[in-house]
Amino acid sequence: MLRLPAFDFQPARSLEHALALLAEHGNDALLVAGGTDLYANMKLGLFTPRVVIGLRSIAALRRISFDPEQGLRIGALCSLDSVARDPAVALHYPALARAAAMVGTPEIRNMGTIGGNLCLETRCNYYNQSAEWRKALGYCLKRDGDICRVALHSPTCKAINASDTAPVMQAYDATVSLVGPLGERSVAVRDFYRNDGAHASVRRSDEILTEIALPVPASGARSSYRKLRLRNSFDFPLLGVAVAVATDAAGTCTQARVLLNAVGSAPLEVEGAGQLLIGSRFAEATLADAAEEVFRAGKPLENANASLLYRKRMLRVLARRALDEVASPLR
Repeated sequence: MLRLPAFDFQPARSLEHALALLAEHGNDALLVAGGTDLYANMKLGLFTPRVVIGLRSIAALRRISFDPEQGLRIGALCSLDSVARDPAVALHYPALARAAAMVGTPEIRNMGTIGGNLCLETRCNYYNQSAEWRKALGYCLKRDGDICRVALHSPTCKAINASDTAPVMQAYDATVSLVGPLGERSVAVRDFYRNDGAHASVRRSDEILTEIALPVPASGARSSYRKLRLRNSFDFPLLGVAVAVATDAAGTCTQARVLLNAVGSAPLEVEGAGQLLIGSRFAEATLADAAEEVFRAGKPLENANASLLYRKRMLRVLARRALDEVASPLR
């Protein structure tokens, strides 16, 4: 049986208190909100913090608000379930509501937070194993080793971004607020992630993600998120495709973004697919060409619980399903 290692749990009474605890304990401390990812990784020996700082008591970070002129604001401690069920999210940002609703099980969505999902640890079949398993193999570049087991000559870790909400947030051009000892800064989600599985985001260890802001949807906005997983009731994505488009009064596409997840350490924007859609009225040939562009751009590796070839073929299928969904009312 895998057990949690010993640690000192210190609940933060406020954001200021959490920052003070981080400053006090430094690299010996980790933050926890819902704990659905952190505690599982601690049981595997992937993290061994001396202190775990709990954030759940910070009520100010559990608010969702929508303003027709300012857009959507989501506190980082809002549960995934609350995001999925929020009427404003469902009406104006349907792909986000779907992505949040597709994370894990109901229990995980009730405990897991939107901020935690955006900060989800990158995953790999050579990393998410017990300490004994990793020791027998000889470890890997992400922890304790000096070689990436997926790409032996790669200078960087190839663990994948498995956050369902990350590609959707990028498709909506969202920004995140990070608060630390140097103050607050806003970072676009497209700049938040690094394509390095061992150092997957720009958030510093002394910073706390506090809020996500999404702009007001453009006129004629439509969006979709499609996910491939082994068990539809539970698993992390083997692939994910997020599409967000906007159209004018005539039904011509004026904006388009297509994002992939679980094919790299950061969400991948397929700019070529978006460019094919802009200026079109979603003709059959255009959608087929855009799906083909997604197929060419996505390059999954052997680091998830399905073969590389299967995931590669399914890129075209998922892309076409997402594209058909955003195009169907306009054709």
